[in-house]
Amino acid sequence: MKNNSSTVAAYISQFPEDRQDILRKIRQEIKEAAPNATEMIKYGMPTYYQKENLVHFANAKHHIGFYPTPAAIEKFSEELAEYKTSKGAVQFPLSRPIPYDLIKKITLWRVQQVE
Repeated sequence: MKNNSSTVAAYISQFPEDRQDILRKIRQEIKEAAPNATEMIKYGMPTYYQKENLVHFANAKHHIGFYPTPAAIEKFSEELAEYKTSKGAVQFPLSRPIPYDLIKKITLWRVQQVE
């Protein structure tokens, strides 16, 4: 899906209500973990910036993409082992509960990393 949203709220609002609930919860966890981060749309997805890009997330057909940088994927490799990962991304399948606590934990670590 091509995204032309200018705000995170607009990005979330374009999806079905059940998906919006998931995206809102992810947004909330990230904002709690990184209260001083600037929220914006970059690369067509919600992005949280504090001195540098901290994390991004995005809706996909069958998963939620979470992009916390390659360093975070490596740091949390054991906790992410049950998910499909690549150099800087992880896929949380929608067929399973979203690990909101892990998203928050990784975001907290990213904040500490940049500070």
